[in-house]
Amino acid sequence: MMRVVPLLLLSALLAEAFVPLHQQLQSSRSTSNTRDSRLFNIFNDIGDMISGQPSRLDAQDSLPYDPCFCGDKSLCGDVRTFAVQERLISFTGEDFDVSDATSGAPFVRVRGAMLHLPGKDKMTMFDAGSGKELLVLDRKLIAATPTYDIFRSEGGEKIGWIEKKLIAMTDTFDIYMEGKGGFGVTGLLKPPPAYRVSGDFIDRSFVMRNDQNQVVARVSEDWIIEFDAFNHYQVQVAPGMDAMLVLAALCAIDEEFDEEHKAKKEQES
Repeated sequence: MMRVVPLLLLSALLAEAFVPLHQQLQSSRSTSNTRDSRLFNIFNDIGDMISGQPSRLDAQDSLPYDPCFCGDKSLCGDVRTFAVQERLISFTGEDFDVSDATSGAPFVRVRGAMLHLPGKDKMTMFDAGSGKELLVLDRKLIAATPTYDIFRSEGGEKIGWIEKKLIAMTDTFDIYMEGKGGFGVTGLLKPPPAYRVSGDFIDRSFVMRNDQNQVVARVSEDWIIEFDAFNHYQVQVAPGMDAMLVLAALCAIDEEFDEEHKAKKEQES
């Protein structure tokens, strides 16, 4: 019975969301974008019912650092949805294109370093429009677990770091802020993390929470709607949350689980 309810809801929502072809041809670009956004949110809610993932994103009124990474693009008063795609052809294997999932407009680009030491990855985030460097992820060569330092730009201020939790029941990544005190590798002497990312990383289904346990971002694999140019995963960011930090963290996590994700896909195919 529980499986029938989502299917009935899906049929009803599809009947309401889709319109005849001649009406689609007469509609404007903005109307199309609105419908695409509505469809994504509908399917996302159904996915929540099936997966048990939290459906609500909590609006944020402050960040644990100041200022945000990019004033005109980091923050928004509404929930935003992004499509993150790992580039098919890449010399570094660490290149991502991020677009607005509603309009399809390019948002940011993430590019890996061409030359680096084994285990010393570096990724840089650029504004897709201006090409301005916004953020740098620099993997530590010596660390107890995979760890990436987060900088505003090349040679800029270190904001914090993201690391895989050493001792945890399930895979978890913590994001710490620089200058909050504490030290050590076990977590006992570290400051409390500002954000925590947990969930099913292999299946691209996980959430980011702040230190108040509020959900500030959510990631799900694009498994119901297949966008022409988007075949990776979808990222939803809460109002008032810095989208740059969310996207940077997710790119770092993706690199750690990329091979495991590909292996699972090969087994399923």
